[in-house]
Amino acid sequence: MVRVSAPLLAALGLFADKVYGALEVNLDDQDSIKQAAALVAKDLLTFYHGDEPGMVPGILPGPPPDGDYYWWQGGAMWGTLIDYRHASGDKQFDDIISQALLFQVGPNEDFMPPNWTASMGNDDQAFWALSAMLATEVGYTNPPPDQAQWLSLAQAVFNEQTHEDRRVASGNCQWGLRWQVYPSNNGYNYINTIANACYFNIGSRLARYTDNSTYADLATKTWDIIQRLGYISKEWDVYDGAHLPDCTDINKAQFSYNAAMLLQGAAFMYNHTNDQIWKDRVDSLLDRTLEVFFPPPKNIAFEPSCEPGNCNADMESFKGYTARWLGTVMQLIPETHDKIYPILKTSAEAAVKQCTGGDNGRFCGFHWSTGVFDGKVGAGQQMDVLGTLTALLAPQTPGPLTNNTGGTSVGNVNAGSDAPLVPTLTPITGGDRAGAGIVTALMIAGSLSAFAWMSMD
Repeated sequence: MVRVSAPLLAALGLFADKVYGALEVNLDDQDSIKQAAALVAKDLLTFYHGDEPGMVPGILPGPPPDGDYYWWQGGAMWGTLIDYRHASGDKQFDDIISQALLFQVGPNEDFMPPNWTASMGNDDQAFWALSAMLATEVGYTNPPPDQAQWLSLAQAVFNEQTHEDRRVASGNCQWGLRWQVYPSNNGYNYINTIANACYFNIGSRLARYTDNSTYADLATKTWDIIQRLGYISKEWDVYDGAHLPDCTDINKAQFSYNAAMLLQGAAFMYNHTNDQIWKDRVDSLLDRTLEVFFPPPKNIAFEPSCEPGNCNADMESFKGYTARWLGTVMQLIPETHDKIYPILKTSAEAAVKQCTGGDNGRFCGFHWSTGVFDGKVGAGQQMDVLGTLTALLAPQTPGPLTNNTGGTSVGNVNAGSDAPLVPTLTPITGGDRAGAGIVTALMIAGSLSAFAWMSMD
């Protein structure tokens, strides 16, 4: 596996007496942030063995009991590293990132690899698609022409999750996206926020990237379902989900990635449409997200539904996604900067302060508000700190591309297994040179039909 090389460390000014000790960073200096982030990225990849002989590319060790991590977290990690790469300009991990993502695409080029399909959640599949969508938006190196392309992979997942087989056919939960893909899986009857939020997020970004209004229509429809079911409260708390038959037994656990996934998607929608309703949603959700997950007076990232003592390896990665997606919000809606950036900076300061663990004395823990390393290391903890440092670079980093502003990834109108799943019409926008219009007005008319941590079925 590619590691941070000695020449690179020397170029960054990180000599031996600096590398082996507590993580050091000047948060008022962009170069210092990049230097610290490079070390966190290096330490993150010590948990990855997929490039070693006999190991499976793309995944972190697991699932339990064989390791701490489920399949989805591999996809999330590559997104974290793509964001880091985009913000820092550090391309040394490109080969390993590309190999990992492409190895897991599966025979239908839809992030449904046979080894994981039987236990697949819609949110699991979506997290890999989110990394492919990010690669599309930041102009990450395209795969060889004979392999799946980043945009087409995101489209494939969106296509498949639009299909009625993934959705509730009737009743109060109608057209809600199920947590699990297959009826045999525990959680198939759980209609959770994260699966639907991921779909909303991908749809929002495809709408902006391709300028295809059908994506925007489906994203809006999904937001409306989430809000109607009460998963977003009147106070803008975001809850975890509810069960069939009627989705009224709402699990009121709050996790930052649920709120942040919706917030980032709403920011994409506002940036794309300039519709005030999306700005109002961003403002309200942002205020509540910062209040709940960066609680005053400390303003340090905190997971109230599991911290301090009950967070599992999945939950231990949420802080990093939330920080990264807040970074994107600042890029898409610059007037949010003064509200977001100071809180991220305060949180980053606390995060770095407790990165004193591991053999090299700079691995990070999870409980940042305590001010001391909590004694437990993991890929999630490293992703959290890396994501937070990366978010501090966001205001000086180019924002997401579209296919009209420099994006080059090639789409596929029929991406996904059994595609097209329902008849498709001509893409709505004639200028969509990436071929992104995979869902149609006919689909809307015909089909208008990871993680819940508390009680499943």
